[in-house]
Amino acid sequence: MAVTLKEVAKRAGVSRSAVSRTFTDGASVSDKMRQKVEKAARDLGYSPNALASSLTTGRTKLIGLVSNNFHNPIFLQVFDLFTRGLQDRGLRPLLVNLTQEIDPESSVRMLRQYSVDGVVVASSTLPPGFAKAFRDAGVPVVHSFGRYAAAPQVHVVGIDNVECGRMAARTLVERGYKQVAFLGGPEAATSTQDRYTGFMSELAAHPNIDVTYSFAGDYSFDAGRREMLRLLQSTPAEAYFCGDDVLSIGALSALRESGLKVPEDVGIIGLNDMEMSGWENINLTTIHQPIRQIIKSSIELMVAMLDEPDRYPEARIFPCSVVERGTLRPAPKVVT
Repeated sequence: MAVTLKEVAKRAGVSRSAVSRTFTDGASVSDKMRQKVEKAARDLGYSPNALASSLTTGRTKLIGLVSNNFHNPIFLQVFDLFTRGLQDRGLRPLLVNLTQEIDPESSVRMLRQYSVDGVVVASSTLPPGFAKAFRDAGVPVVHSFGRYAAAPQVHVVGIDNVECGRMAARTLVERGYKQVAFLGGPEAATSTQDRYTGFMSELAAHPNIDVTYSFAGDYSFDAGRREMLRLLQSTPAEAYFCGDDVLSIGALSALRESGLKVPEDVGIIGLNDMEMSGWENINLTTIHQPIRQIIKSSIELMVAMLDEPDRYPEARIFPCSVVERGTLRPAPKVVT
C-alpha cells in the first residue's frame, strides 16, 4: 500500500495541511517544518501525488510536446533532449503524434482535455497558424524549429531557413559547380519553402549557373531515395542541396546504387548535422543546426511563460554553419 499524507503527518508530528504545503511549490512553510516533513517522508518512502497536487495548485505541470514528423531520425534526438530538459525543470512531457494532422483545433481540444500547462510545437514544417491556435485558446505555446518572423505571433525558436538556403547555394558556388539543384522535402512545408527561397535567390546572382529543383514527398530516407532515383532517369545535376540530412542520406543511397561516386560524379550537401551524418559510411557535408541550444532556449521560454502567460512573443534565431565532410568536392585553393 502507498504511504499516505496522513501517515507522514503523524510521523512528523504535524498537521496534514503542513505536509501538503511542504510539497506544494510556492507554499509558505518554515525551514524547520520542511526538514521535519521531508525526513518523515524519506523514512516512510512517501512520494507526493502529482494529480492531487494539481487540484490544489491548479497546475498539472504537463507540457504537451507536439510533432508531426516521426519518420525523421533527427526527432529521436529532439524528443530525448526535450523530455530530459522538461523533467529536469520538474515538468512532465506529454508526447503527441500529429503525423498527417493539419487541423490544429482537434489538437487544441485534446490537449486542453489533459489540462496541460503549456505546449511546445516541435516542427519545422507546420505553419505559424498551427501554434497560434494554442495561443488563441489561452494555452502558453512555444514553436520550436518554427518559421522565422520579425514580429512573430507566438514564441519562435529556431533558425533562419532562408539564410540556410543561401548558405548552401554559396557553398556550391564556391566549389565551382555549374549545374546545381535543390531537392527539398514536402513542398507545403514552411522549412522547404524557405530553404528553396534562399537557395534560388542566392543563385539568381549567378546567371552562369544552371539550377533546377524538385520536392520529395516528406522528410524521410525513402522519400529522398525515391526522388533521387527519379531524377537519375535523366542527366543528374553536378551537386544537390537536399534541404535535410535524412533526404541527403536517401539520395546518397540512390546515387551509389546507380553506380555514381560521391563527390566525384555528384556532390551532396544536407542540413541538420544529425549524428548519423558523421558516420564513416555516410560522411555527409551538411549545415549544422544548433539543436541543443534551440531546445534549451525553448524550455527556458516555456518556463518563463508559466509564470508570465502574457509575455510578448519573441523570435530567438540561432546561426548555422557548414560542416565540412566528404560529399562535396573541395573548395579551390586561393593562390596568394
